[in-house]
Amino acid sequence: MSQAKLLLITPPFTQLNTPYPATTYIKGYLNTLGIPAFQADLGIEVILRLFSEKGLVQVFERAKQQPKLSENATRILKLEKYYLTTIADVVCFLQHKNPTLAFGICERSLLPEASRFEQIGDLDWSFGVLGLQDKAKYLATLYLEDLGDLITEAVDPHFGFSRYAERLGMSASSFDQLHKQLYKEPSLIDSLTEALLAKLIVQHSPTLVCLTVPFPGNLYSALRCGQYIKKHHPEIRVAMGGGYPNTELRSLSDPRVFEFIDFITLDDGERPLRNLIEYLEEKRTINQLKRTFALVDQKVSYLNMSAEPDISFQKTGTPDYSDLPLNDYLSVLEITNPMHRLWSDGRWNKLTMAHGCYWKKCTFCDISLDYIKNYEPISARILCDRMTQLMAQTGVTGFHFVDEAAPPSVMKELALELIKRNMNVTWWTNIRFEERFTYDLCRLLKASGCIAVSGGLEVASDRLLTKMQKGVTVSQVARVSSNFTEAGIMVHAYLMYGFPTQTAQETVDSLEMVRQLFENGVIQSGFWHRFAMTAHAPVGLNPDLFDVHFSGPAHQGFAKNDLSHEDPQGTEHALFSEGLKVSLYNYMNGAGLDLSLKKWFDFKIPATSIPPHYILDQIENTVDKKNLHAELYWIGIQPDLSQKKMNQKAKLKLCTKNNQLTLDLSYELGLWLHGQLSTVMITENHQKITLDAFKEGFTANQLADFDVFMKSSSIKKHRKMGLLII
Repeated sequence: MSQAKLLLITPPFTQLNTPYPATTYIKGYLNTLGIPAFQADLGIEVILRLFSEKGLVQVFERAKQQPKLSENATRILKLEKYYLTTIADVVCFLQHKNPTLAFGICERSLLPEASRFEQIGDLDWSFGVLGLQDKAKYLATLYLEDLGDLITEAVDPHFGFSRYAERLGMSASSFDQLHKQLYKEPSLIDSLTEALLAKLIVQHSPTLVCLTVPFPGNLYSALRCGQYIKKHHPEIRVAMGGGYPNTELRSLSDPRVFEFIDFITLDDGERPLRNLIEYLEEKRTINQLKRTFALVDQKVSYLNMSAEPDISFQKTGTPDYSDLPLNDYLSVLEITNPMHRLWSDGRWNKLTMAHGCYWKKCTFCDISLDYIKNYEPISARILCDRMTQLMAQTGVTGFHFVDEAAPPSVMKELALELIKRNMNVTWWTNIRFEERFTYDLCRLLKASGCIAVSGGLEVASDRLLTKMQKGVTVSQVARVSSNFTEAGIMVHAYLMYGFPTQTAQETVDSLEMVRQLFENGVIQSGFWHRFAMTAHAPVGLNPDLFDVHFSGPAHQGFAKNDLSHEDPQGTEHALFSEGLKVSLYNYMNGAGLDLSLKKWFDFKIPATSIPPHYILDQIENTVDKKNLHAELYWIGIQPDLSQKKMNQKAKLKLCTKNNQLTLDLSYELGLWLHGQLSTVMITENHQKITLDAFKEGFTANQLADFDVFMKSSSIKKHRKMGLLII
């Protein structure tokens, strides 16, 4: 075979607002090898064709053929002409191409409304009287969701805006259901997908099509794509990789999968794909593939004899967003949760600070898998170089670092490099609630453009946090969250219930901890999810150590990840689901914080054992101990000094981007402080000064008692203006 021509595809559906980054990472790596590739996001392409006048005509025609419809679907059908005449404008509005439509949307006379609009509360309370664009975006999202409800009920029960046929891919220990569905008549979604795929193949004549499957919700469409290629272009080879195979298909043995796919690669895709390309170009044998499933002699074989190491994270190249229709993604606003908004609203360039997780101990996490256990950070210099390239390519200055848990040390170095380069960016990421996130470090991160962090509080119980090996305590989470919040960085907490042996008392106490965190304003967003036991986590690998019993399903040749279990020592966790969800929704909106916890449940619960001011006490009793090896940084502007040596006085003017302050100091102190601040300004000429060296210099100049000075109003003002000790 001559040089391979690659087509990289994200099948429907992942996200509406931004491309899933897998193909951009692979294309970036292929660029370093000089291998041409074209990438396409069939998810957004199918959505745009479905939610168009032509697409909705097909939806309504099929819906009308249904013999029995709900009252809501019947209402939507009656409003057909209003949907057909407004859909194009709404889509343009959600693409930020028609902002003035917000006025018409907010008047509530332009868009047809069905059952989704019944959930609307006080919009002015949610968005304020000036939040016109947000209010309109929320209403436009409800409009789309009404149409989505019609599609799900009357056209395609598998439809979802960010997932398709997800149920078929979840916990699919057997391939039977998927196999059966794949040989049914194509749905409307399938037909749209196949038409777009056919066009791509004609345009680019690929020899290898690579399908990324990050989630169960785009597995079925990936297999449909493979099925189409096998039927109409049998000469084209098809490979599949991504998060779903990495976690679910490691024990694959069902040969029927290879009716649709030729190769399935696991874990980091760069080296397996490079070897696969070389195999297809007849530069290596099939036995020299790496972490690749294929059908050999009609049997599923796992090929992993390649001696080459994986590609270093430092050498994978800059993600490449070319080919993708970046201006056509939809910014939706589903709920008023501030962190969920970051995920669904606006375009973000996706990057990673480090491969894997530096902690890799949490017992509920898949720490046995490559994407977590193999930790490799990247330098701040390379990160900023990649950010610069992405901004030039996409025109977007917002970044979502998609790390499992961003390392504090790398975050600090990234912040310093961003400030040194005067890069005006906005970024957010996932963290662990480390004690290293001091108030001063949080201020540094904020100064560099960090706007939000999300971290796992999980179960707000120190006993269970220890059992999880989280390496944090509730009081630590409270202090760290307070540091981020005080610095102006939004905090989202991942919350878990149903961990093995968790009692009703611990669930109630956990909710009380969460209530107090919101009451004291140290977290602004959260989400409860129920514990799920997986095959690659310590809990799934050693259930007896966690006092739970594996109860299925038996592996039948396809997926193996989600495991059912019995928890004889724990409570009936499902009972708490609705109450936890409703209470959290209220807390995020500042409501119900003074209500008794029992108000959220329709069954009797134990009284909380948590003192009413526990979280406040942890925050207020924080002791800010500074290590003498800590370094000084000045995040303000070059300070000015006016001297009056005759009367031994000096005026030190401190400036930031939005504040200024003039201090009257002695001539010697003013002169010395001016020199110190100038030295530790975060520029290319920044010089390292530790707190110990700062103390020695202060003492050597006989300026005063250092300990007294560090408690003085003068140094407090310096600290407030931007003198950081980290």
